[in-house]
Amino acid sequence: MREYLLVFLVALSVTYLLTVVAREIALRTGAVAQVRDRDVHAEPIPYLGGLAMFGGLCAAYLVAQELPFLSRSDTFVFDDAGAVLLAGALVCAVGVIDDIFELDALTKLGGQVLAAGLLVALGVRFWYFPGADGTQFALDDAQGTLLTLVVVIGTMNAVNFVDGLDGLAAGVVGIGAAAFFLYCYTLAATNNLTLATTGALLSAGLAGACAGFLPHNFHPARLFMGDSGSMLIGLVLSASALTLTGQFPGVSTGGNSLFVTVLPVLLPISLLMVPIVDLVLAVVRRTRAGRSPMSADKQHLHHRLLEIGHSQRRAVLIMWMWAFTIATGAVIVSLYDTRLVWVAVGSMLALTIGMTFVLPKVHRPRKTGLGDTGLPENAAVEGREDEPADASALGS
Repeated sequence: MREYLLVFLVALSVTYLLTVVAREIALRTGAVAQVRDRDVHAEPIPYLGGLAMFGGLCAAYLVAQELPFLSRSDTFVFDDAGAVLLAGALVCAVGVIDDIFELDALTKLGGQVLAAGLLVALGVRFWYFPGADGTQFALDDAQGTLLTLVVVIGTMNAVNFVDGLDGLAAGVVGIGAAAFFLYCYTLAATNNLTLATTGALLSAGLAGACAGFLPHNFHPARLFMGDSGSMLIGLVLSASALTLTGQFPGVSTGGNSLFVTVLPVLLPISLLMVPIVDLVLAVVRRTRAGRSPMSADKQHLHHRLLEIGHSQRRAVLIMWMWAFTIATGAVIVSLYDTRLVWVAVGSMLALTIGMTFVLPKVHRPRKTGLGDTGLPENAAVEGREDEPADASALGS
C-alpha cells in the first residue's frame, strides 16, 4: 500500500508542477478558450491540461519501476501499463491538435479508434467474463476487440462530455480511479494473489494526476484540461478495468455474484455513470426535438443543478457526490454482500439526493442577471461547452 501511495503522490506532484508549463505552452500555441457570445467565462482560459496529467502518469510509471515491491512483480504489470501509456500518448496528441486547431468530428473519432485499437494490438482488451463460481466465459478475438473498442471509446467520450464545469471531469474521474484502486487491491488480497497489479498501479497514478490538476482547475479555473486531458483520463480509466480480465483468472469475492460476473463491463460504466446518463439524456432530448444529437444546448445535468439554485462550486461538489455514491457503491457491493453494506449505500444515496434537491431551498444564491442559465457571474465553464465538448460525446 505504501508504494501505491508513493505512486499517487508522484503523479500528484508532477502534474501539479507541470500545469504551469502546460499553461505556458497553451498560451504560446493559441490553445485558449476565447470568450464568445455564448460563453460565460469572462476571460480567455488556456487548454492543454492533459499534457501535465500525461507527464504525471509517466513519472508515476517510471518511479513504480524502481520501487522494491512493484519492481519484483511479474513483467506483465509494467508491460500492460506501458501499453496503456503508449495509447494514452496517442490520444493525448490527438487532443492537443484538436485543442489548437479544432479537428472535425470524424477525425477525432478516428484518433480515438486508433488509440483503442493500439490497446487491443498490445494485448490490453477484454479476454473473458469471470463468473462468481470461478468459471470463465471466454471471448474470441472479434468479441473481445469489439467490446474493448466500445467501452474505451465510450468512456473517453463520456468524460469529454461531462467536462463542462471547472473541476468536474477531473473530480469525477479521480473519484472513480480511487474507487477502482480499492476494488483491485481488495480483490487481490481476498484471493491471496499478488497485490502488484496493472489496474491498481494505473488507478493510483490516475487518481494522483487528477488530484494534482484540480488546484489549477477548480473554480475559478486557471487552466482547462481540454480534449487532450479528457480523452486521456477516459482511456486510462477504462483500460485499467480491461487489465483485470487478463490478470485475475477465476477470482471470487464475498460480494454480490451478479456484480462479480459483469464487473469488467460494469466498472467503467458505474465509475462514469454521471456523464453517461448525461450523454444518453442529451441524445434523447435533442433527437426528440428533431435536432442533431451533436447540436448544442445548456440542459446538461450540471446546467440543471445551476438552474435549481446551486452555485457553480456547489454544483460541481454535488456531481462529485453522485460519482462517489455510484462508484463506491458499485465497488463495495461487488466486494461485500451484507445488509450493512446495502444500508450504507442506501444512506449515501439518500444523503446525495437530499443535498441535490433540498440544499438549494435552504441556501438560495443571489440573482445573477444571466437569465435561466443559473450560472454565477464570471463563471468559467470548462472546455468548449456546447460545441466541441458536446460534439465529441459522439466522436467529435
